Amino acid sequence: MITKIVLTGGPCAGKTTALARIVDHFSNMGFQVLTVPEAATLFSQSGVDFLTDDKELFLESERQLMEFQIELENRLERIAGHIDKPVLIVCDRGTMDLRAYLDDDMWESLLAAMDTSVVALRDARYAAVVHMATAAKGAERFYTLANNEARTETPELARDIDDRLMRAWTGHPHLRVIGNDCTFDEKMNRVLKEISHVLGVPQPIEIERKYLVDITDKIPNGNVCEIRQTYLKPVDGLERRLRVRGENGHNVYFLTTKKRLAADRSYEYERRISESEFNRLIQEANPAKRTIVKYRCCFLWENQYFELDEFVEPRLEHRLLEIEDAEDAASVHMPPFVRVIKDVTGDPAYSNSNIAKI
Repeated sequence: MITKIVLTGGPCAGKTTALARIVDHFSNMGFQVLTVPEAATLFSQSGVDFLTDDKELFLESERQLMEFQIELENRLERIAGHIDKPVLIVCDRGTMDLRAYLDDDMWESLLAAMDTSVVALRDARYAAVVHMATAAKGAERFYTLANNEARTETPELARDIDDRLMRAWTGHPHLRVIGNDCTFDEKMNRVLKEISHVLGVPQPIEIERKYLVDITDKIPNGNVCEIRQTYLKPVDGLERRLRVRGENGHNVYFLTTKKRLAADRSYEYERRISESEFNRLIQEANPAKRTIVKYRCCFLWENQYFELDEFVEPRLEHRLLEIEDAEDAASVHMPPFVRVIKDVTGDPAYSNSNIAKI
């Protein structure tokens, strides 16, 4: 089993310390941990000037950086394929980090030149994205430039970069934001906890809070995708579902198995599959359930990651808002543009599985 994740975040977020703890912790749990170094730092140390005013040179530098990032990851994945135990690949930043430093025109030019898409670079490459907030957000007294000679950002710029990075990754199905509303050790432990959930160790518990809502104003920096979700015939008491997640004509496919442990807690394992495997498995569709079609808007608010679903088939009168890993209702910082109609956490009537019933 090979699991690849991204560790990202603004300047002085604690990534270096987190990487060391990740290697130590998961190596002790029997994983072979491989790390992809921060490609931009390697380029900067090699003399590449990302602050140049030459736009053509800048764009070419970014393209080479992207290709280098992808090649580094691919090479390690090939090595991982020959390791006879579970492998965790941790990328110190990933492909979408470049988006934070490019304007819209440059970004579209880069995608076109590489013949790729956001779905391919964001959703299809990584099992999860862990964003560590810069210390310049809420832990200003710990913000320093001393531990990275390539770092030159003021606290104001660090906050801006942090915001742009979060927007770049918004839309990934497993984005987690680790803020500074805790001690540094607690922040590190939260990183380990989120990765443990992805790996399924020691026992992945997903805490979901769900609300029936209306939206009263425009959602800032939301990322919208279309999701088609088909339930398969259950096997050994496990719920199985296929999901197609698409943006701008580009799709990524997932198979999820889920076992309910309590009203708001479940064991869930998800893996990305190929289109051909999807086409094979769709033949096992459960005839008692329809395919759900919905538009999902992913957005961040106060370091919490929200998923807002508008159901098209079957059509629901209101939208469903979900946030994972919220211990209780009091820990949810509800955005001002969301009007809560009802807290439906744990209400079986609002589970996707029941909504899909014919």
